[in-house]
Amino acid sequence: MRLLGETLLRLPDCTPYLGVLRVLAGWIVERARERGVPQDFGPWFWAALALPAEERADLLRRLVVADGTGGDDRFLAAAGEFLGADARTAQPLLCAWFGDDRRLPALPAATVATAAQALLYTHREGHADTLVDALVADGHERADELLSTLAEEDPGAVCRGVARWAVDPRPARRVAAVAYGLRAAPYAASEADRELLRVAAATLLSRTADAALHGGALALLVRDPVSRGRYVEQAAVRFAAAQDPQLTAAALGVALASHPGPVLDAYRCRLAAPGSHAGDVLRVLAEEAAPAVAAPRRSSRRRCSGRAPTRRATSRRTPNAAWRGAGPTRRSARWSARRSARAALRPCRAGALVAAPGDAPGAALRGELLAELLREETHPDVLEALLVALVVRHDTRPGAAPEERAGHAARLRSAVLRVGTVLARGPEGGRRLDRRLAELARTVPGFAAYALAWYDEDPGVWRALVGSGGLRTIEDVAASGGRTAPAGTPDAERVPSAWHS
Repeated sequence: MRLLGETLLRLPDCTPYLGVLRVLAGWIVERARERGVPQDFGPWFWAALALPAEERADLLRRLVVADGTGGDDRFLAAAGEFLGADARTAQPLLCAWFGDDRRLPALPAATVATAAQALLYTHREGHADTLVDALVADGHERADELLSTLAEEDPGAVCRGVARWAVDPRPARRVAAVAYGLRAAPYAASEADRELLRVAAATLLSRTADAALHGGALALLVRDPVSRGRYVEQAAVRFAAAQDPQLTAAALGVALASHPGPVLDAYRCRLAAPGSHAGDVLRVLAEEAAPAVAAPRRSSRRRCSGRAPTRRATSRRTPNAAWRGAGPTRRSARWSARRSARAALRPCRAGALVAAPGDAPGAALRGELLAELLREETHPDVLEALLVALVVRHDTRPGAAPEERAGHAARLRSAVLRVGTVLARGPEGGRRLDRRLAELARTVPGFAAYALAWYDEDPGVWRALVGSGGLRTIEDVAASGGRTAPAGTPDAERVPSAWHS
């Protein structure tokens, strides 16, 4: 074996003997399990052989599983040195390790593939641009994982890559520009990085051949406050037409506060469309603060309510005269805000807004919006999403006065009962409601105690909504945290009978 090693080291080109070298590497791995790596064939030997980089990387991949079986973890360190010596050449070769899932004895939780990820990540300094290019060219799922990590931890490198890929003649690179631009955008903190994304997105949007990428490009442009005003109308139209899955309700929702009119119009169109996935829109509305939607300013009212199509607007009832003539007083402003919010949200069926916390006047408005929604909405998915939003976003406000907390608790009970009653009327509605209440009891702190207190106060009403399985879950969860409802739940108050008629 020593003679073989000395002969191979003297050769000016070991490529003709690759078969021998692979057999030798396999023998070393087998021998290392019992007696460790022989010193004559340690990492120094493989580094000294006259081999092309591609063949050297493949042999190191075969040998790294010998680490940890005796001596130091040497071959993995040799791979790191190989990567550091010529990153541009070595990075794509290390990406080829992503398909190797052999375990490393030195690191039982790691594989050859995860070791390659770690090496590439660790040795990226000064070579991040070539790394992201190598990863996007490789296309393996582990390359995608590492690119996602870099989008968060080194967004500048990914943004620069997006700028390059957006003008690349290869269609796959332009697809990657959109995909990874969207991933890097939330972490692009510097103006330089955000400008790279803006320019890349605008470039893609200008190419008619890339029509399939326009939704993602618009999502990037709407996300950026600098370009939002120019592109939000175009994005809203595309979202309303359901033309691109990359332009999601959440992607458009970032403009809800600054440009509520076109966003709400687009949401309305999607919710009114057959087969609408209302849950995504409702979740966005539930997370958004309502002031931009229901602001008591005339300009906001024009933006929100003035864009509803005439066809839809004329089918609605004329507002009561009590809503007219808003004056400068605080009371008039509040009533004007209610009119504006109802005009904008009625077409949208934005029931999730009723779940947002707020003061008593806001609660009254949300009650009106809830009543309006329940008069028309029967889709169980929408009702379930609304029920979840009501419970998850309920504001117990522990610092508030007891009577104020009691008011919050009473409003929650009222809203849950109203939504649950409508949901239970539909096909399979009772089963869905029972399952959903049990899930909320398990996942939302304090809700089980609320629900059990409501059941104890008026079992005749709640027995029609909560099945035996759901009740057992609620009782078990409440018992684990105490059967007493959270402070502020009124004992004597009853739900008005009109709510369950």
